[in-house]
Amino acid sequence: MTIFPALNISMKIETKGRSRMLMEQADAINAFAALAQDTRLTVFRLLVQAGPDGLTAGAIARHLGVPASTMSHHLATLERAGLAVSRRESRQIFYAADYEGARGLITFLMEDCCHGHPEIRGSDNAATTCCPTES
Repeated sequence: MTIFPALNISMKIETKGRSRMLMEQADAINAFAALAQDTRLTVFRLLVQAGPDGLTAGAIARHLGVPASTMSHHLATLERAGLAVSRRESRQIFYAADYEGARGLITFLMEDCCHGHPEIRGSDNAATTCCPTES
């Protein structure tokens, strides 16, 4: 199957016997749009550093000195873009980086890289070496 990003068509590929769908161009645009704002980029990087357990919305807001209502908007934007996940524990909401979403975005960028010269790209599996695998 051929990928046609301009037409927003995804491509099914086989990787070591497993098939997966590449991120569609519209999804990548939404993810980049979410990250194209200073606070959200800072939040995403903080969530990546925090690991799979994540941080509470309040802790993120305090750490960055952002009002809770504003932080709620930024976290919701990251979640809609597939870059963050949330979970409720009692009265608190924890947010964590969506590593699968981050891997998908990196793979989208690198999938057709380097015209058959993988040594330029580095690792053949750059998306998985930078993002921990969720258990």
